[in-house]
Amino acid sequence: MYNILKSREAIAKKYLEILQEANLTAMLDLFTDDAIIISPLYGEVLVKEFYEKLFSDTQKSILTLDGIFSEVNTQRVSVLFDYHWVLVNGKQVHFKVVDIIEFTDELKIKKLTIIYDTVYSRNAISEIRNV
Repeated sequence: MYNILKSREAIAKKYLEILQEANLTAMLDLFTDDAIIISPLYGEVLVKEFYEKLFSDTQKSILTLDGIFSEVNTQRVSVLFDYHWVLVNGKQVHFKVVDIIEFTDELKIKKLTIIYDTVYSRNAISEIRNV
């Protein structure tokens, strides 16, 4: 059990690294093909569609890990981090994020629920959608 928890935590750290790099291919390798992403800004979408949109909206991401929390009797890990997001138009937004990652038995991500306050990011995304 301990090794599985450590493996999930390692994948969660790798997920943040790849998110910061905006590497679509590497990101998709972490997920099942039919994985669902639930995002406050983008809604409930399939993994490929979500990261294509996010990465096309992003000029740069700087992520600072604040903690990883493993649940012993589930296949979930929660990741707490600070997100400094620079959008394609140069607008910058900072916020705290909790990502709840749900794994398969094969240690692929099958569901990602993203939680954060969208008060500033929603306006920033609206600006690039209206350009």
